[in-house]
Amino acid sequence: NSSFPFHCRLVVHGFGRGSKQLSIPTANFPDAGSGDVHKMVVSIGWNPYYKNTKSMETHIMHTFKEDFYGEILNVAIVGYLRPEKNFDSFFFFLKRKSLISAIQGDTEEAKKLLDLPEHLKIKEDNFFQVSKSKTTNGH
Repeated sequence: NSSFPFHCRLVVHGFGRGSKQLSIPTANFPDAGSGDVHKMVVSIGWNPYYKNTKSMETHIMHTFKEDFYGEILNVAIVGYLRPEKNFDSFFFFLKRKSLISAIQGDTEEAKKLLDLPEHLKIKEDNFFQVSKSKTTNGH
């Protein structure tokens, strides 16, 4: 697809639910680091599970030492996995479990796809070349 990769920058405080409610930490961007490049999955849309406004939430497949709210984060989106999905269930805990399972499945699929040569080369893109003087918090 000619629209990939899509690049964006900025981290803002999000809804406070990725880590707390789902045990899947996310970096949140408005609608629209250290130079290290990590794999990630991203949800862009209305998040029907939470019935909220449009957002972009990024789950980075890396464990960081601390939160990085307010830090500059460069993201390149290189592909598409699936459309948004609502998880229907009468019982809230089953609905949440289905959402977590879907995100974990997306993460596993993304890990495989991001190891393809055409995606690995994105790590060398000038977009990710950050001056060490511009990094904070050791990320």
